Amino acid sequence: MSQPQQSIKETDNVRRTIFIVSGLLAALLIAGVIYFATRPASNTAAQPRLEGAIRPGSSEFDEHGKNVVIDNVEAFKSPRALGDQIVRIQGVAHNFTGRTLSGLEIQGTVVDSQKNPVKQRTVIAIPSRATGANELAPNRTMQVVVNLEGIRMDADLANFRIDVTGVRFK
Repeated sequence: MSQPQQSIKETDNVRRTIFIVSGLLAALLIAGVIYFATRPASNTAAQPRLEGAIRPGSSEFDEHGKNVVIDNVEAFKSPRALGDQIVRIQGVAHNFTGRTLSGLEIQGTVVDSQKNPVKQRTVIAIPSRATGANELAPNRTMQVVVNLEGIRMDADLANFRIDVTGVRFK
């Protein structure tokens, strides 16, 4: 074999190797992007806590907590392009405590047919940037909403609820 032909074959082999390695790297990069884009949101995110709130189990909550009532609770499911669904739970919060609420922490929960939680999320309904509500006067109402994201499409969703998990008075 002559020297120029051998040099051409070596050059072709180097080019082929570069193309193969580049193609594999691009495929790995695309697979990584697809994996992270379709992964459900992490459940380990810290739940918000209402500073200075009274909570279930305290004597003050036992006295006043039962007078913060959430009724007309409804849930709406909506599929997403990522292959999961969002469940929006909404209700009406009533303040029958006789005092102005300056803070309200609620927890929305979706449960399966065995009454096990499928997904739950705690939100601070008062004060709220979304609605602009800074307080809830006595004998007044306001709508509260909890959005639960990343629920599998095949999940057993039997029931839903909104619970009051913290109250702060003015």
